[in-house]
Amino acid sequence: MLRTPFRAPRPTRADPVAPDRPTRPGELADAPVFTVFQRLASTPAGLTETEAADRQGRRGDNALPEPGVGGQGGSAVDRAASAALAGVRSPFVALLAALGVVFVLVGDPRGALTVAAVVLLSIGLRAWQHTRSDRALRALRGQVSHTVTVRRRATEGSQGFDREIALADLVPGDVVLLGPGDVVPADLRVVAAADLVVDQSALSGEALPVAKRLPGAGRPAGTAPRTVDRVADRVRRRLARRGEVVGPRAEPVDATALCFAGTSVVAGSGTAVVIATGPDTYLGSIARQAERARPDSGFDLGVRSVGRTLIRFMLVMVPIVLAVNGAVTGDWARAAMFAAAVAVGLTPEMLPVIVTTNLARGALLLSRRKVIVKRLNAIQDLGAVDVLCVDKTGTLTEDRVAFACAVDAAGRPDAEPADYAYLAVHFRGEPGDRLDEAIVAQLAEDGQALLADASYDRVDEIGFDHTRRRHTVVLRRSRDAHLLITKGDPDEILPRCGHARDAGAVVGLTGEARRRAAEVARTYARHGMRVLAVAARELPARLGGYREADESDLVLVGFVGFVDPVRESAAEALRTLRGHGVDVKILTGDNRYVAERVGAQVGVPVHDIAVGARLDRCDDAELAELVARTSVFAKLSPAHKARIVAVLRTGGHSVGFVGDGVNDVPALRHADVGIAPDTATDVAKAAADLILLDKDLSVLAGGVVAGRRTLGNTLKYVNITASSNFGNVLTVLVASVFLPFLPMLPIQLMAQNLLYDLAQLALPWDRVDEEYLGRPRRWDATGLARFMLVFGPLSSLFDLSTFAVLWWGWHAGSAPALFQAGWFVEGLLSQLLIVFVLRGRAAPLGGSRPARAVLLASGAAALLGLLLVLTPLGGPLGLRAVPAGYLLWLAVLLPAYGVAAHLAKSVGSRARSAWW
Repeated sequence: MLRTPFRAPRPTRADPVAPDRPTRPGELADAPVFTVFQRLASTPAGLTETEAADRQGRRGDNALPEPGVGGQGGSAVDRAASAALAGVRSPFVALLAALGVVFVLVGDPRGALTVAAVVLLSIGLRAWQHTRSDRALRALRGQVSHTVTVRRRATEGSQGFDREIALADLVPGDVVLLGPGDVVPADLRVVAAADLVVDQSALSGEALPVAKRLPGAGRPAGTAPRTVDRVADRVRRRLARRGEVVGPRAEPVDATALCFAGTSVVAGSGTAVVIATGPDTYLGSIARQAERARPDSGFDLGVRSVGRTLIRFMLVMVPIVLAVNGAVTGDWARAAMFAAAVAVGLTPEMLPVIVTTNLARGALLLSRRKVIVKRLNAIQDLGAVDVLCVDKTGTLTEDRVAFACAVDAAGRPDAEPADYAYLAVHFRGEPGDRLDEAIVAQLAEDGQALLADASYDRVDEIGFDHTRRRHTVVLRRSRDAHLLITKGDPDEILPRCGHARDAGAVVGLTGEARRRAAEVARTYARHGMRVLAVAARELPARLGGYREADESDLVLVGFVGFVDPVRESAAEALRTLRGHGVDVKILTGDNRYVAERVGAQVGVPVHDIAVGARLDRCDDAELAELVARTSVFAKLSPAHKARIVAVLRTGGHSVGFVGDGVNDVPALRHADVGIAPDTATDVAKAAADLILLDKDLSVLAGGVVAGRRTLGNTLKYVNITASSNFGNVLTVLVASVFLPFLPMLPIQLMAQNLLYDLAQLALPWDRVDEEYLGRPRRWDATGLARFMLVFGPLSSLFDLSTFAVLWWGWHAGSAPALFQAGWFVEGLLSQLLIVFVLRGRAAPLGGSRPARAVLLASGAAALLGLLLVLTPLGGPLGLRAVPAGYLLWLAVLLPAYGVAAHLAKSVGSRARSAWW
């Protein structure tokens, strides 16, 4: 009976899965190859060109949405519009818009136009900064063209052939060929593999590559049989000895038969079939989280609370003024004008511009520190951060493997294991891994390769695979003798050793000696090292090849250790951060021993290490307690990292997160400030708020200080201006009872505020007290209310004394324009003066000196204000010239006000350490 050759199944009407809907990775992870092709309506010879084009038309290109600043893609116009919309949503802009409506209602078009100009200026500054950051981020990506090798057929029934296609043209069901150096172009199910090894650290956080093979695949040909169950049991026992928690697979990336988009092939080759493309991939599912609206950051919450505080004061004071003035005078139209003046007086008109200017100045300072600011508000969030969560690899470490040490079986330093390991690497026929590269980098001195070639000839090789976890070369060093050298996982090498080298002699590896040797390997592993065992065996020369059976009765030469070196600047950077009140926690997907070693080296307390499986057993309350006392977390999934960040924020912390992989995206989006290096994956950079052009954490420590300086200069304006304006409102309230006219017209009050605010545009260049920079700072509505309730009434007392002098000293009761001019100039000069008194906790002549820009801007505003009340320039505003004697009164009043404000500040600072 003739057997028909294998023919791949044709898709049927009852099996429309592949073309019509995305296939979840778990559906095909363990399925037989036959079922894989059947479900995907494909064949081992590949799709036809017609089928591929039809699927691409229905499923779209194999590409993720292009991320932009803030996660938005689209055209430059769309991105600019999105940035402008973000500015419109600011609560300060909403406050000004309400003020503009008030001006319209009271028939003051000049005031309405002024407010509109301020709003447009604020939005324009913010949009400009976003566009600038967007251009810088896009320049980082460059223009790179990607292709992939697929197997396709011209028509149904024709032979498949391999060809290159654009990455975007890949579709589900395509057969893809993988080789060393290839980037996995989509989610794939492996259907054939030869020692295929994939680096998926960007998705899982694992430092070392993992093997990919068919489910249920046995050992390579020529090796001793061992069932998959026995291998799995052995791995579990090995992990248990190391203290790792071994549980059921929870993440798709753990599947050995699946390769995921965004990972890369390190070694070997394979054939795989595409199961998902573009946004349907595992990478795409995580990337979508970067596009979602992020939770409100500390800055967002603080700004809203400050806006609500200002609105509350307005809602209380405006009706009081309206009721009191209307009841006293009976002129409700005049009372409405008083109420409008109160609304104007309470609103810091230039607040959005001042905030945006401060942020733009902060972004410029950070750009000089090689930091790209994507979300402008993140600058002040950075200043508020009190907990910084960092991934280990590439942030605290250099993200490379370096030779660390070589020891004998007893743990004594010995160069022989390294020499043998170098010979094994030098004569290796297949491509090496990162450990091999580290051995060569450390030991390949000048002439070393020539000496090895002169002393030995390569005879044979038994290649490495992730099931054997060892590699063997056979060398000839004389006509009659061969030298077999094996290196690999100590758990695989030690059982094959019968002897060990001890001080140059070969001794038996007895039960106790074997246990000591195993403990040496475990001790180094517990110190975070990657350990290779090196063994050798001398054999009589023979013809023919060598097999795994020859890897027996070996002599254990010793162990070679490797580390991912900690960055030289990491420990100092973390000390700087702690000195500024920032607690640092390590969140990594790597094992607990590596995390422990790195934590100890950089100075992070390692009292307890929590692994991901432990977090799974905690409810939110238990996790909050665990996170509060733990600084190092290992073996974490993306969900674990995001949950830790969320718990910290729920506990009242302002959290920064530094991550570079796809697995860091959820945590980057949940943090108050998400930070990614420029070498991070595109989706990580899309989710981040700040991009570091230098991975050195000292850059971030400087950024924290820059954020606090930005916030400090912003809050100077908010606190001082709001309290001064509140004082003006109190003054207007009292005046509405006694004066037969408005103490200042709304347009005059607007002009006064505008002159003051223009002077404060120099505040972003001001210095900030070192004491202020020493701990985290955030927007505090409670502090603002205290400030207003103390310094507002104090300002009002001096205003009322000025009213008395104007009324009785210069008889301005019969000359409203003179009265208004007198209060105009006194109010302006006192506001400018109080900035220098209240800009820090120290005395005005102590602490940080005011910046020259602040002095010049305040002097220019004061001079212009004096010109308005001493010359005809004030005529259009309804102002008239004040007597020269009145200036002598101001010379007495203003110093007295400054002294009183300083005394009140000193009392408040002693009573409340958080006053500034």
